[in-house]
Amino acid sequence: MAAEYRHELKYLITARQAACLAPRLRALMRPDPHAGPQGSYNIRSLYFDDYEDGCLHQNEDGTDPREKYRLRIYGRSPSLIRLELKRKEHAKTQKISCPVTEGQCRALMAGRPLLPGLGADAPALLRRLAAGQRTRLLAPRVVVGYERTPFVHPLGNVRITLDSALVSSSACDGFLQPLLPARGVLPTGLLLLEVKFDEFLPDHIYRALQLQNLQQTAFSKYALCRKYHL
Repeated sequence: MAAEYRHELKYLITARQAACLAPRLRALMRPDPHAGPQGSYNIRSLYFDDYEDGCLHQNEDGTDPREKYRLRIYGRSPSLIRLELKRKEHAKTQKISCPVTEGQCRALMAGRPLLPGLGADAPALLRRLAAGQRTRLLAPRVVVGYERTPFVHPLGNVRITLDSALVSSSACDGFLQPLLPARGVLPTGLLLLEVKFDEFLPDHIYRALQLQNLQQTAFSKYALCRKYHL
């Protein structure tokens, strides 16, 4: 069954606002079980785009619907590699994912076509990306990395994240390396707050999120990081 569409609200906040918000969230929510002892983990994503940079232009134009592919690892480790398709439609988002092997990941990193080598038992999402390699010339474009502090709550299936230390790299062939040459892309002291939920956001969490000068943004990590590597 396809993943459900969810609300996803984004806000750029200061480190001072984050320091004010984090204790409130810890009191009302629980840390993501996948977070480390410090309550955070590193995320690294390799984004794909077509020969016309269609995903980038659609994002900048606010095209609806729009979608993009990415490979993702956690903690800079290749032990778990996932392919994700993120789709935005009518102000909601949907994320579909599947595991990929390290060999498949390295082929994608190098821009090598997966077809006709994929078997019929390969995940449908991976076969769809492989078809996009042939029809749209989908290829790796940029690596995006950041530190994430996540909080979850079962009521409304709420997930709130604080993302910091956002960096980008054009070294797509080094996606799986522990150390990757990268540059910071957010001004010092800024973080990204993301609020995700299904049909409703519980009142007590909504009230905890009220910060002075909080303004929703259409922020895209991919679009921002691509601007440094066009």
